[in-house]
Amino acid sequence: MFRVQGRTTGLSSALAILELIYHSTVRSIRRGHRNALIGLLNNILQTVIFVGVFYVMYDVLQLRGNAIRGDFIVYLMSGIFLFMTNTKSMGAVVGSEGPTSAMMLHAPMNTAIAIGSSALAALYTQVLSMVVVLGIYHMAFEPVHIDDPVGAIAMVILAWLNGAGVGMVVLAIKPWWPAFAAIAQTLYSRANMIASGKMFVANTLTGTMLAVFDWNPLFHIIDQARGYAFINYNPRNSSLEYPIYVTLALIMIGLIGEFHARKNASISWSAGR
Repeated sequence: MFRVQGRTTGLSSALAILELIYHSTVRSIRRGHRNALIGLLNNILQTVIFVGVFYVMYDVLQLRGNAIRGDFIVYLMSGIFLFMTNTKSMGAVVGSEGPTSAMMLHAPMNTAIAIGSSALAALYTQVLSMVVVLGIYHMAFEPVHIDDPVGAIAMVILAWLNGAGVGMVVLAIKPWWPAFAAIAQTLYSRANMIASGKMFVANTLTGTMLAVFDWNPLFHIIDQARGYAFINYNPRNSSLEYPIYVTLALIMIGLIGEFHARKNASISWSAGR
């Protein structure tokens, strides 16, 4: 029958895409658990357990003297928050819907929106968890003081982007080699438990030990974040430019790989899932 073609402007198209990203992000948040509040509580519980485990570990091994002078819990949280943000972002992007998903049958939907909404859902959950945990600690135990809150938040965003970049590379590999992609995702998460350097202060490491962690962008991000969080810590053995360049390179490689995979997508990829 007759259809009226309305004129679309750049602004209306941008607003339509933003609305689609918003609804897709909400869907991604609720995908882990039907009740969004329960999903948030699960994430908060994970963070609290991490902090508790590392607190006991430092106490048993008598490593508290190696921490930065200041609030010890804030020191632990600065590493754990960024580690979890990076890992959750990577996992969310890898688990986003691909070109053969049923959602892609809807005309406005595409893989870029699916990836972006999954990453935004992970960021939203992590930031909200951080605010709740820090708020409870501030009100129930000791006042939290962050020397440069803007710089600290910027490092959270950088950790999130870096995780998304790693996830995009793994996602580009996933259609061609799904078994390797699953192993790579697990190895990255497990290796960063130690390689992220959240348990160490970079300024206290020797040259030999520094070489073990220096390759990891997350190590630099966490150390720089502690420089923003603590007034008496000036990171000398880490760089801000290195994780930025690596993150941009990972995102570009991931975009190229995802574009190639999308152009060669086959419905049989999702047949066995």
